Amino acid sequence: MILFRIAFLSLWQARNRTGVLAGAIAFVSALLVMMLGVAEGMNRSLIEASTTLMSGHVNVAGFFKVTAGQGAPVVTKAKSVREVVKRAAPEALYVVSRGRGYAKVVSDQGSTVIGLSGVSVEEEQGLEKVLRMKEGSLADLAKPNSVVLFEDQAARLEVRVGDAVTASTPTTRGVNNTVDLTVVGVAKNLGMMSQFSCFMNAKSLQKLYQLNDDTTGALQVYLPSADLDEVKRVQGRVREALLAAGYQVMPDDPRAFFFKFENISREGWTGQKLDLTTWHDEVSFIAWTVDLMSALSFFLAVVLLAVIGVGIMIVMWISVRGRTREIGTLRAIGMQRPSVLAMFLAEGFLLGAFATVVGTLAGVVLSALLTAVQVPLPQGVQFVLLSEKLVLIPTVRWTLISGAFITAVVTAISFGPALVASRMKPVTAMAHAG
Repeated sequence: MILFRIAFLSLWQARNRTGVLAGAIAFVSALLVMMLGVAEGMNRSLIEASTTLMSGHVNVAGFFKVTAGQGAPVVTKAKSVREVVKRAAPEALYVVSRGRGYAKVVSDQGSTVIGLSGVSVEEEQGLEKVLRMKEGSLADLAKPNSVVLFEDQAARLEVRVGDAVTASTPTTRGVNNTVDLTVVGVAKNLGMMSQFSCFMNAKSLQKLYQLNDDTTGALQVYLPSADLDEVKRVQGRVREALLAAGYQVMPDDPRAFFFKFENISREGWTGQKLDLTTWHDEVSFIAWTVDLMSALSFFLAVVLLAVIGVGIMIVMWISVRGRTREIGTLRAIGMQRPSVLAMFLAEGFLLGAFATVVGTLAGVVLSALLTAVQVPLPQGVQFVLLSEKLVLIPTVRWTLISGAFITAVVTAISFGPALVASRMKPVTAMAHAG
């Protein structure tokens, strides 16, 4: 404790210099916490958007092949498959059937190609909690030939609630079919993925693709937690249960279903094969952006720390030179070299710890304020951050890791000057003119 006391008094004696260094370290700490908060915000937005638009936590989908070269992303005899899934995953909050499709949607003013998600509103327990309506009502999606678009889709088509659009697409047998739809709602954007998917009445989607009532696109299983380890455990249990029930299941392939068409068309089997995926698999084509943001956060922190570290080292070298007589006196009264080394390391540790705590707290507070203000993002930035608003969520885990990382780096930077100070001979140091 005496070494920490000496270290603290030394820092306090040079408080102007200490304040400048602490301010720089605190800035890096706050910046790192906020950038990691952006990464976590992206992750939460990704989970929210994916489990709203295109995926459950666990998905039981698959492909049905009438001929070896022609497959459709549908699940036949869906009611029987659903019973097996519910028994295998008793902890599931609910299981919903979602149709899957892709169509050219045309209005009087424009056209666009959109992914279609067939929804039965009466069995959807979580959709209305996440989807924020700008116009109309999600409940009206229960009406035949109804569709809910997102803001940007409605803007491209120049339609509002009550307007008519036409969806056109090839059926599973390769025949073009169309259906007239009425816009019953316009939902607020859910980041990048809401650009490519909309909601349609499930029976109308079956009519468009000429499917029977016991055929769906996917069974989506929603669990209490989106934790990937837990989700994969449930996925494994469901897979074993389906195999035990006699269903053919495709090998694990952690990609979104639309990336699998090419492989499926090359395989020689016919009939039904089920495909199990997690929410992370279905958005794997953009999930890498979250990992990239976390990596960039640490890279930027390392670069800034390297710049600040040079300043810290120079200042500590000056401090060692200015305290040469003090070091000689301490060595003369019995302080050993390891203690001198520890004393200067303690200064670096205290400087880093204090500045990091202040910077981390500032980063957490600023993150909360910016998230609460709901800063709107430009269209291009929405594509990157996966959200229409700026969301920063610094987690306890990453906050502690970033604080420990910066404190450790600052302490390590202090090692060189501390080592020089510990190697001074008492007689030489005391004879120094100062």
